[in-house]
Amino acid sequence: MDRSTLALFTFLADLLLRAGLAVMIVLRSRGTPSVRLAWLLVVIIVPFGGGFAYLLLGGVRIGTRRMRRHRAAHEWLRSRNAEETHAGRIPGAAAARLIEQLGGEPLTGGNVLDVYSNSDEAATVLIADIDRAQHSCDVLFYIFLDDLIGVAVGQALMAAARRGASVRVLVDAFGSKRFLRSRLRREMEGAGVQVRPAMPVHFLGLAVARLDHRNHRKIAVIDGRIGWTGSMNIADKTFELKRKYAPWVDVMVRVDGPAVYDLHTLFIEDWVVESRDSPDRLRQVRPEPHANGAVVQVLGTAPHRYPLALRELSLFGFPGSEGQITMTTPYFVPDEVTVTALTTSARSGIETRLIVPRKNDSPLVAAASRSFYERLLEAGVRIFEFRPGLLHAKTVVIGRDRSVVSTANLDRRSYELNFEVTLIVLNESFNARLRAIHADYIAQSDEVRLDAWRTRGAVRRFTENLVGTMAPLL
Repeated sequence: MDRSTLALFTFLADLLLRAGLAVMIVLRSRGTPSVRLAWLLVVIIVPFGGGFAYLLLGGVRIGTRRMRRHRAAHEWLRSRNAEETHAGRIPGAAAARLIEQLGGEPLTGGNVLDVYSNSDEAATVLIADIDRAQHSCDVLFYIFLDDLIGVAVGQALMAAARRGASVRVLVDAFGSKRFLRSRLRREMEGAGVQVRPAMPVHFLGLAVARLDHRNHRKIAVIDGRIGWTGSMNIADKTFELKRKYAPWVDVMVRVDGPAVYDLHTLFIEDWVVESRDSPDRLRQVRPEPHANGAVVQVLGTAPHRYPLALRELSLFGFPGSEGQITMTTPYFVPDEVTVTALTTSARSGIETRLIVPRKNDSPLVAAASRSFYERLLEAGVRIFEFRPGLLHAKTVVIGRDRSVVSTANLDRRSYELNFEVTLIVLNESFNARLRAIHADYIAQSDEVRLDAWRTRGAVRRFTENLVGTMAPLL
């Protein structure tokens, strides 16, 4: 084959690849128009590389077998839940019914909640809960490190297993790859702890599944009666993997009440998919409601089910809120709907505040985040950049009595690609405690002022806005 023929063949192959992928992109039922447009531009502008990038990263693909196992476990657990009496279940208002339709559980009353903004304190209380376990410890975290906290948690889990408790540990295969190869993992398994990787990374499986679908949930359930969730991984706040951004600043919630059952259901679904256990073999109890406890709703999202529920949740109560809205997130790459919700809230007279870290472990995300600043500031949104470390908490306080604590960031990855869990709380006391945490963050932050922001250099403005055009893909 001479050069001219080879060049023509290459040109036609590239043209056919781009044309076929363009049709695929336009036909995809998932995602937003902005995401489709962004991928169309990548495929059209970048020869070959754009097409391969889309094949690797462009669609929601977690594998047919995995989807089938998830669907079977989900349907079995939901049918069992529907047949049984639900302790603490209460009728919900319109917003609560919306969240149920998006894949969340019904509201439960009678939950006693403790919130921790100090990772060391949260780890100490979690370990104490594990030390009291009699029947089971079920733990699911994106990152489990073999550092001081990781070893302390691991030792507590090993002691529980030696006492005869069933101990199951599920960790993300990518986020916890070092732990999965560690001596600590081997010691835990030797003591009777069952350890499984979630979403194993197989390069040979790229044809049927994406590598970057991750299980980003953080859940711990002790004896089926005490539950934990929030933004903290099983790791020291110095976070050895990215020490220069430390300390990692997180929020964790300890739940004692009926909502623990819903957290446990999410763990069981993920566990049976990875372990092939039958869900009816895993012991599950329904905690009784406490007098004067908080009203809580649990929302679990995943790439193949309710992928845009978190986007809908970001609109939860914004337009009709009274008083104040404060959000914290380490990775702020919102879609157009979320930006509109924030600007509408601010323009309608609601004090709308956003707290993000000044230094971010992802330069691309940091630049993309700042491309939205001017529009938000012009609408009256107050933006604070947290100085001491990487603010990793994912929280929202809405008005007087609505709060959200989540594992999810305010970006497309959390919206569409990750397995996430979100706790929605309707309670004035909990709301006040979270507001106090936010006040502490703001005291350690610098407020971004519109006039000063407009004076930043042209090179910086160009870079941020250029990266901002990639926001639908980040």
